[in-house]
Amino acid sequence: MHWRTSIMKIRNLLFSSTLALFMCHPALADQNEIAKLARVSHQPASEPLATATGLSKAISNTNGELVFSAPPRGSYQEEVAIYQPVVDFLSKTIGRKVTFQYSDNWLSYSKEMTVGAYDFVFDGPAFNGWRIEKISHTPLIKLPSDFVFVVITKNDNSRIKQLKDLAGRKVCAHAPPNLGTLTLQSQFDNPARQPWLVEVKGWDSSYKAMMEGKCVATVLPINNLTKNDKGPNRETRTLYQHKAMPNQALSVGPRIAPELHAKLVKALLSDEGKLATAKLRNAYASKDFVPARRDEYAGLGTLLSSSLYYH
Repeated sequence: MHWRTSIMKIRNLLFSSTLALFMCHPALADQNEIAKLARVSHQPASEPLATATGLSKAISNTNGELVFSAPPRGSYQEEVAIYQPVVDFLSKTIGRKVTFQYSDNWLSYSKEMTVGAYDFVFDGPAFNGWRIEKISHTPLIKLPSDFVFVVITKNDNSRIKQLKDLAGRKVCAHAPPNLGTLTLQSQFDNPARQPWLVEVKGWDSSYKAMMEGKCVATVLPINNLTKNDKGPNRETRTLYQHKAMPNQALSVGPRIAPELHAKLVKALLSDEGKLATAKLRNAYASKDFVPARRDEYAGLGTLLSSSLYYH
């Protein structure tokens, strides 16, 4: 055991001496190289690969351009029209170039996001929860209303008495990783007993498809259920209601200095910031943004546990 202790002392001495040499002679290395040495020496062995890779990629190139991205929901032209004003405002606010990176599919979006390629991301609560836990993101602002999803079936469907009865049966839902679909899937922990998803697009279309008999149940935001079916003569019944979750949020990664966070929040909530985010808020029929907190999104990343790249 003595020889192991001696080797550890020598190793620590060599690292300290090397780091001191670089710090005393800036011409020999830049700050990035010093940061790399420190990370290699102190990185925990148990750190998940996605976390280690993401932080390394995010912290490196600290003087490069910053990247803003969002999920693939529309065409390139549509997304640029929504997000470019926000990107330009962020660049002006922090005095660094921010560029918008368009994603045309969920696989590339997820892969780039989970390795820390994005510095600013606007997306749903499950993704924010995952980034907070895995790659040190911080949510700044969010849309104000909460998400509440319900799983419903027709009143006259006597075979479906509880949520678990949907295993192996057709359920109309958006393709994962839609948040409503994730809340449904989170209630089925047995891989061999899952609902059979019938893909639809649009909440009203999902409700209509179920009523037409294309599936035995569907998942909807509670507001859409209220719009389509309410009052004493309801044609549907609720099998499950998921707990309320915070809405979509804008988060920032570790390349954005913590001292800038409050400045960004204040700027985005200002009159000038409201102009910059007007098209974004209109796309979601939302009122003004409100400040977001990390604890609101804690644990929501687990909704993505069955999705590729989010383990």
